[in-house]
Amino acid sequence: MKTIMKRTFTYSITAEDEGTDVGSYLRKLGYSRHILVHLKKTQNGILVNGQWAYVRTVLREGDVLSVYLAPEDSSPNIRPVYMPLSIVYEDEDILIVHKEADTPIHPSLNNYDNTLANGIAYYYQQQGETFVYRCINRLDRDTTGLLIIAKHMLSAAVLSQMMLNRQIHRTYRAVVSGIPPEEGTIDAPIARKEGSAIERQIDFHSGERAVTHFRRIASVVTDTGDSYSLVELQLDTGRTHQIRVHMKYLGYPLIGDYLYNPDYRKIKRQALHSYRLEFEHPVTRQRLTFTDDIPEDMKRILTASSY
Repeated sequence: MKTIMKRTFTYSITAEDEGTDVGSYLRKLGYSRHILVHLKKTQNGILVNGQWAYVRTVLREGDVLSVYLAPEDSSPNIRPVYMPLSIVYEDEDILIVHKEADTPIHPSLNNYDNTLANGIAYYYQQQGETFVYRCINRLDRDTTGLLIIAKHMLSAAVLSQMMLNRQIHRTYRAVVSGIPPEEGTIDAPIARKEGSAIERQIDFHSGERAVTHFRRIASVVTDTGDSYSLVELQLDTGRTHQIRVHMKYLGYPLIGDYLYNPDYRKIKRQALHSYRLEFEHPVTRQRLTFTDDIPEDMKRILTASSY
């Protein structure tokens, strides 16, 4: 079925919003200033009872407000490249995908054609649709699991604000070295490591507060005496490399982590997976929950466990 990138939204004005102007009403629904400017420049971008209207037009009970988000030009710096995609969910407003390991989420230096953005651009090009790439939650190149893609500027604005307000609840699963406590909370500030562009460290003097909750799900001890555990993690904050830095600080680093624990005997990447996403749909406000089982390379490490 063809996906429509343009969207028209219709709102029936109730007595509660009597006397509110169009701009204020839409801002309450999550429309950003950027979107309102876009609508003012769009033919029939804002209609009240079928007539062209300003953002300052005052609404009355019983009015019908229509908003038209016109199609946009595709992201100019993202070349469509075929890539197998694992789509978990899709509607007119959002796309939920499973990201594989060794896949950057957007182009960067030396990664112009091998990113998830390239694959999604190709997916929509094949449907004859333009597409602006708007990734809401970020995952490192080697972290697998669930990602949210906004399909137009309204869903992007609402979801981005939800991220800032910590209203998108993200649960991760990781395989760590050792056997941590059954559960706990790590509250330790994180800062960039001096002399490194990417590495982070615990820094109680100049770091930003970071809070991670963890729960041990299963453990396994190998014939050689090595032990590994599957842990589930939830974040109260969203610092760069937060899980990786916090688990190392606790003494149970993620295995296969090239920055913080380069032990590749069991896995060739950091054993981290975006397992669950819980949030309200940016348009319908329906509560959504998506889960994505850990991949085979993580499961193989725990074959003697019973998770």
